[in-house]
Amino acid sequence: MFNRSNVMGHKFRMLAISAMTISALLLVGCDGTSTTTETEAAKTETDLSVFEGCYTVSNDEPAQIKVSQQEGRWVMQMKEPATAKRVWDKAEPLEVIANSEIPNFFSIDPDNVDAVIGRPDRVLVMAHVKPVYANIDPLLDSEYLSYIYKGANTIYQVECDEVNTDILANPHANIIIDNVGPSTESL
Repeated sequence: MFNRSNVMGHKFRMLAISAMTISALLLVGCDGTSTTTETEAAKTETDLSVFEGCYTVSNDEPAQIKVSQQEGRWVMQMKEPATAKRVWDKAEPLEVIANSEIPNFFSIDPDNVDAVIGRPDRVLVMAHVKPVYANIDPLLDSEYLSYIYKGANTIYQVECDEVNTDILANPHANIIIDNVGPSTESL
């Protein structure tokens, strides 16, 4: 015999089971455990070719840092003094840095940065600011930011050259600032 309450109960149970199954599937899909980390995902999505080239702290100075791809990995090199008998030092590895780490190095909204690369020890970190943002931010006069040992600054991409630099020839290198505090003569 046809029992309307059994049919309704059965439909309600099926609806409840379906809702629980869908909820469980959604929870499994959003539980935060994935097979790739944010850094691994950034490595596959980030175009690091924006960093290939040479950099300096002023547009009118020779290149001091060189970023290139060697043997399938990104590396950086620093200019050597003339006494080193080579132009660039030994290549140091670079790695992609997740955008979530940007506040550790730069005071810029991570949404305005499209790539970050740095040494594993984080002594040098470079960021490429989206060109649209660099054009509208009056504090930026370059699309490149660098963080070098606890200090952030804009840097400039310049032509690479094969000329050594003599850091000791810099006339400002040996300036000693003395008597920075209040003058003792007026006491």
